[in-house]
Amino acid sequence: MSNIRITKQFSFETGHALYGYDGKCRNVHGHSYKLSVTVIGTPITETNNVKYGMVIDFSDLKKIVKAEIVDVFDHATVFNKNTPHVELAKELSDRGHNVLLVNYQPTSEMMVIDFAEKIKKHLPKTITLHSLKLQETDSSFAEWYATDNE
Repeated sequence: MSNIRITKQFSFETGHALYGYDGKCRNVHGHSYKLSVTVIGTPITETNNVKYGMVIDFSDLKKIVKAEIVDVFDHATVFNKNTPHVELAKELSDRGHNVLLVNYQPTSEMMVIDFAEKIKKHLPKTITLHSLKLQETDSSFAEWYATDNE
């Protein structure tokens, strides 16, 4: 049976600031992120299986990505918890804002690495995460490929 790649796309709004950066992105700002998640596997061949012919049900992939990424990052502000931004984060959080403190600089590159690890943990054993594409703007994106990280 052939390996088939399945891709599902997601979107979410997230704010962040890059502490120590030498450009505009050191200021708190946000993006309308677009995330493409591609998995690879062989279609189910058991004719009595309700998922017959599918690599993975798109709705099952959606549940994983929504729970791990979209519902967590959507309309949140992300800061590196190892920077003085923790003071701003605490004040925003105390005022009822959704703030995430992460162990990395919240660039698209580092976010896509984080997302890959979170998604891989929840995929069925027969499915492999092939790639992620995190689009920050219309012309800027970061990509993660399993083959680059073996």
